Amino acid sequence: MDGVILFLAARPVTPPPVRPRPRRPRSPYARIFAVPGTRAFTAANLAARLPMGMFGVSAVLMIAGARGSYALAGAVTATGLAATALVGPWTARLIDRHGQSRIAVPATALAALGSLALLLCVHFGAPPWTLFACYAATATTPNTGGLSRARWAHLFRDDPAARHTANSFEQAADELCFLLGPVLATLLCTTVAPEAGTATAAALLLTGVLLFAAQRRTEPPVAARPPARRRSPLRRPGLPPLLLAFLATGAVFGSLEVVTLAYADRHGIRAAAGALLALQAAGSCAAGLLYGLLRPANRPARRFLACTAAMTALMLLPLPAAATGSPWALAAALLTAGMATAPTMVTGMGLIQSRTPAGQLNEGMTLAVTALLAGIAAGSAAGGWSADHLPAPAAGYAVPAAAAALALAVTATASARRA
Repeated sequence: MDGVILFLAARPVTPPPVRPRPRRPRSPYARIFAVPGTRAFTAANLAARLPMGMFGVSAVLMIAGARGSYALAGAVTATGLAATALVGPWTARLIDRHGQSRIAVPATALAALGSLALLLCVHFGAPPWTLFACYAATATTPNTGGLSRARWAHLFRDDPAARHTANSFEQAADELCFLLGPVLATLLCTTVAPEAGTATAAALLLTGVLLFAAQRRTEPPVAARPPARRRSPLRRPGLPPLLLAFLATGAVFGSLEVVTLAYADRHGIRAAAGALLALQAAGSCAAGLLYGLLRPANRPARRFLACTAAMTALMLLPLPAAATGSPWALAAALLTAGMATAPTMVTGMGLIQSRTPAGQLNEGMTLAVTALLAGIAAGSAAGGWSADHLPAPAAGYAVPAAAAALALAVTATASARRA
């Protein structure tokens, strides 16, 4: 009996099997930022992109404060944006052929010099035509958001879901810059000096691009030199109507910015103008991040139509809200209206990428930004005209509403033709 007990005691006791704990699925955003180098180039690009939300507001406040005319300020910014729209695709084509680091840095240096020249001309009371010339000289500014999107597209060229998440993050980053940029620009221009916003934006742009260009391991390879007869992305099927929709969407952004600045000025809340613009960007930023958690659309063209329809409906809200004369009502309307812009831009940019050859990706995305800038230029001019000539300040919000309706009409027409 004792031997049996000793035998049993000597037998190894097998512990019960331990079931591995199920791993929580990683967030789509955590997955894309797990790739080495992505955090570094994203941080640098954010620094370079923040001035994009500062330049327009800074120029309007600086010029309108010195010359007393929102129409002149809107026309000057519109001229600069139009020049960028013309020069931007050529800069992007050089980037595709020679690489981001070789082209982006000198192009940014030239643009920073143009901003500095504008600052000096305004400060020393130079003739109005010099303001147009100086702001047009900033046209060499590279498409910093496009540079970042090109890196994501290269890293996840075989992963559509990751590209969708990356595009959503990039759109949210754009909106974050347009959330913080106007606030920072307004604060600098109203509390430090009218020229402080432009000077700070130029310094941030140059520093950010230098840091971004230094991140070489995530830089896309230089595309092979295209044949002489290779088609321009403009001739790709389905791209022209998409660019027209981007043009109208840009007019929404441009007019909304100038109309809101003028509205705040006439109601004695000029210092709060940046915060009002930031609320619209905040709504878009939040919507963009949430949109990135969704699966990529099986029919992106149909979803793009739905997004433009939602943007058109929500962009009607600021008009009655501004008519009440309550800044709080306008703030709530701008926050809500912004929630449809990011999904529209994310879906549209995804369509641009899918309809553009890989070797022309920077050029294709820059064409989209070019359309946006041209629309912003037209919207800025229209918004400035409405601020100076329409009797009721709230009536200016009809301009972004009409631009959103135009984007919907273009998208609906193109969708009907493709059906």
